[in-house]
Amino acid sequence: MKLISWNVNGLRACREKGFEAFFAQEDADFFCIQETKLQAGQIQLELPGYNQYWHYADKKGYSGTAVFTKHIPLSVQRDFGLPAHNGEGRVLTLEYPDFYLVNAYVPNSKRELLRLDYRMEWEDALRQYLLGLDARKPVIYCGDLNVAHREIDLKNPKSNRRNAGFTDEERGRLSTLLDSGFTDTFRLLYPDTAGAYTWWSYMFHAREKNAGWRIDYFIVSNRIAPLVQDSLIYKDVLGSDHCPVGLLVHGLRTEA
Repeated sequence: MKLISWNVNGLRACREKGFEAFFAQEDADFFCIQETKLQAGQIQLELPGYNQYWHYADKKGYSGTAVFTKHIPLSVQRDFGLPAHNGEGRVLTLEYPDFYLVNAYVPNSKRELLRLDYRMEWEDALRQYLLGLDARKPVIYCGDLNVAHREIDLKNPKSNRRNAGFTDEERGRLSTLLDSGFTDTFRLLYPDTAGAYTWWSYMFHAREKNAGWRIDYFIVSNRIAPLVQDSLIYKDVLGSDHCPVGLLVHGLRTEA
């Protein structure tokens, strides 16, 4: 089973830069996207063989997630139950016989960390949600998590220490999630691989220099970590300031 996750940073723009060609080439079972920046009716995607599940933000041109899948879910949930965290189209959950798939676009803490306090509340609430799901069946959690977990996960850790995405608070929340029964699949398989990034600033030729951050993840419940075959970073795929990431996993049923 193949899963892809990609922050497309505006699906209409990404579509003009090869989205559908990459989608067709990969032929994934699940294709999760973040930051669609769409409202209902603003795009018509012809994806034969795929079911489309969208979660739009209330604010036009902002946030938003979607999952395109060959497999009809048992249930679909938008958001995660707390009104304070609804309205931005950030979390989309599909249930299958053996697992939950949670596609997320985690809030950015913003310049000068203006949204860090809210980010911490959001992280705590989402962790409780994931733990609640995990108590019923294993979870595959993917998306733009807007945090580089360890120093190896970004090019310039020292100069970014208190910048959004590399604060002690954000990194600590991801550590707490992992310590509560989850596995970062890329670091499971590639614990010491440096220079493996998924996002690059549009400024200063960062992508050409590979001065990036690894902030897009596939995280799984510990008990299905042994089923992971590979965790992929498609660093050469353009179309967004993020590149896609992928997961190959076997042994999980998608049909009842």
